Amino acid sequence: MSKDTLFDKVWDLHKVANLPGGSDQIFIGLHLIHEVTSPQAFGALKDKNLKVKFPNRTVATVDHIVPTDNQSRPFKDNLAEQMIKTLENNCAEHNIKFFNIGSGKQGIVHVVAPELGLTQPGMTIACGDSHTSTHGAFGSIAFGIGTSQVRDVLASQTIAMNKLKVRQIWCENKLSTGIYAKDLILHIISQLGVKAGVGYAYEFAGPAISALSMEERMTICNMSIEGGARCGYMNPDEKTFSYIKDRLCSPQNKNWNRAIKWWKSLQSNNDSIYDDVIKLDASKVEPTVSWGITPGQSIGINQKIPSLKEIDPNDQFIAEEAYEYMGFKPGKSIKNTPIDVCFIGSCTNGRISDLRVAAKVLKNQKVANNVKAFVVPGSEKVAKEAKEEGLDKIFIDAGFQWREPGCSMCLAMNSDKLIGNQISASSSNRNFKGRQGSPNGRTLLMSPAMVAAASITGKVSDVRNFL
Repeated sequence: MSKDTLFDKVWDLHKVANLPGGSDQIFIGLHLIHEVTSPQAFGALKDKNLKVKFPNRTVATVDHIVPTDNQSRPFKDNLAEQMIKTLENNCAEHNIKFFNIGSGKQGIVHVVAPELGLTQPGMTIACGDSHTSTHGAFGSIAFGIGTSQVRDVLASQTIAMNKLKVRQIWCENKLSTGIYAKDLILHIISQLGVKAGVGYAYEFAGPAISALSMEERMTICNMSIEGGARCGYMNPDEKTFSYIKDRLCSPQNKNWNRAIKWWKSLQSNNDSIYDDVIKLDASKVEPTVSWGITPGQSIGINQKIPSLKEIDPNDQFIAEEAYEYMGFKPGKSIKNTPIDVCFIGSCTNGRISDLRVAAKVLKNQKVANNVKAFVVPGSEKVAKEAKEEGLDKIFIDAGFQWREPGCSMCLAMNSDKLIGNQISASSSNRNFKGRQGSPNGRTLLMSPAMVAAASITGKVSDVRNFL
């Protein structure tokens, strides 16, 4: 059983009660909501004549269903318009802070909360979205929850959970030039598997993690859920504190020094006990691309799609399903696979640093004639910064469409969808069947830099050739 890890410390600090059956009642310090998973939860409160318990601990924005091509109101999609109106009304009724379109603070919920300083070390954070694990990059314990639990948090500011085991994933050395956080997390998931994290919290640590920027760390934690873990986190350090300082909702003046002292006390101890420890050499990671229908089905750019005999017997059934769906044959190289659509964005890779690395590849280049390419900033703040730096012009000059903030083609709940069996080079987080809007569409996950390289050549290419 783990002991003295950050996870143990934060869990114990937020435990309200032991519940029958062995689960714990956990207080949630920050509750993030959006337009898709909250309407039914608010409806359940109304049915029971309940109010939101602590409205100052809930923050809302819109991201999943908002259009990215034209955000003028009313939306062309009646359902999208109805959902945003419902959120507007619920937030007004319950006095919940709402960052709406045009506020300068709207965007994907897991991009907005960190950039506003809402996400801080030692917090418990919940949101009706599986990639809430993103916030663990700051030393918080962040859970994706379902609509019934969204209701519970609104009504009581608590959820019932069984305590997780803790696995430390120690990443030795550093990533090489042209290798990014997205490559590292895809590599980790491919090595451990998509079910390995079930029942675990993942603590990412080691020299390779320490060397990452905060935005890169968010990418790692964002996809810990894709490895089966309920949450992923990193111990806060000076990079964490520097990122948070002077943001809108960060502690100010003498409270800042008090906060730092407390945040440091939450770090895992040198003699912390873990339920499991995995060690990986980050220097051996190369640009990584998914070939199948789970993020675990990923390989290095110079590797070939594995044959059944190379795959764990427990994973062979889904591998056969992936071969059929993707139209790929074992032994085929992932390099030079033709691409139809290129998408840069999502809560995984829609931040300003992601746009910068992609723009660096695209500068003075042109998108291949047969490729549709578009970039979707993760928030209004990211879009503003990108325009100030001239990144939007680099993308547009290269042949990319420049869009408004939102989740976009990551899950295709708006008009941004694949058509037929198109192949997408995507910086998002899931390559499930139909994930990007077409029941036959195929998704290859990769870093934003790799997406940029693919857009130029019209095929999966090694971005290191462009750097």
